[in-house]
Amino acid sequence: MKIICIGQNYREHIMELGSKVPEKPVFFCKPDTALLIRNRPFYIPDFSQELHYETELVLRICKVGKNIAPKFAPDYYDAYTLGFDFTARDIQRHCRQEGLPWEICKAFDNSAAIGQFIPKAEFPQGPDQLHFEMKKNGETCQKGNTADMIFKVDEIISYVSKFFTLRTGDYIFTGTPPGVGSVKIGDKLEAFLEGTSILRCPIK
Repeated sequence: MKIICIGQNYREHIMELGSKVPEKPVFFCKPDTALLIRNRPFYIPDFSQELHYETELVLRICKVGKNIAPKFAPDYYDAYTLGFDFTARDIQRHCRQEGLPWEICKAFDNSAAIGQFIPKAEFPQGPDQLHFEMKKNGETCQKGNTADMIFKVDEIISYVSKFFTLRTGDYIFTGTPPGVGSVKIGDKLEAFLEGTSILRCPIK
């Protein structure tokens, strides 16, 4: 399986990072060793002094597909969850300044925490009207709605599948809204999809 992550997909998040709005979806991949499941703790790595959370809607791919037209994209994912795309922000800044790839700041072990998947049938409003929220130590830090995404879910599926064959069991992180911030040892993160807690992550 592979983990595909969409970057720069909410305008306000782009502004808080001082980036430019992309004309096409920007994406990168994480290996399966990045996956963090079952609400297990995230251990801050010793190579970063500025580790940030990014809360995102995550899709689960349920069917093999290539060059998928947007109108057929809903056939290729069957469930949603929320995830934390952990980012070594200090290393990311260095990579950007030097024009280097992002893998070491985005794809390290346990950098992709995911919660419990919920069948998409339980959300009749569809993928483009989903509200989610993240609390750190009980205080709301991020609020997002997929209606605010620059590139919608079906467009993401279609675009990514031009380059990569999507396979059953792949995950797609769809981008983060504004409000990203740092974590420290002892913090507790909790993410809610339409008001239901589906991901918890203690920081150690």
